[in-house]
Amino acid sequence: MATSVYLGAHFENFAAQMVQSGRYNNTSELVREGLRIIEERERRLASLDTRLERSRADVKAGRVKPAEQVFDRLEAEYSRMAEERGDL
Repeated sequence: MATSVYLGAHFENFAAQMVQSGRYNNTSELVREGLRIIEERERRLASLDTRLERSRADVKAGRVKPAEQVFDRLEAEYSRMAEERGDL
C-alpha cells in the first residue's frame, strides 16, 4: 500500500542527504527506519509505564521499605565485601 507523505523542506533535504550519502537506498527505506525507531521507543515507554504503575501499586499496598533502611543494608553488605577482599 503506497502512502504519500509531506515531509516539508527541512526533512526533504535531510532525507535526500541520507540517500545521497549511501546510508539509505531510498527515502522509503529511511522512513521505515524512522518508524522502526519510533515503534521501539513507544514499546519502551509502554514498558516503563507498566513498571511505574506496578511500583505505585507496591507503594499503595505497603510493599516497600524506607530508603534509609535499604541504604544501610547495602552499605553494610559492601563494607563486608570490602573487608573480605582486604580493601579496608
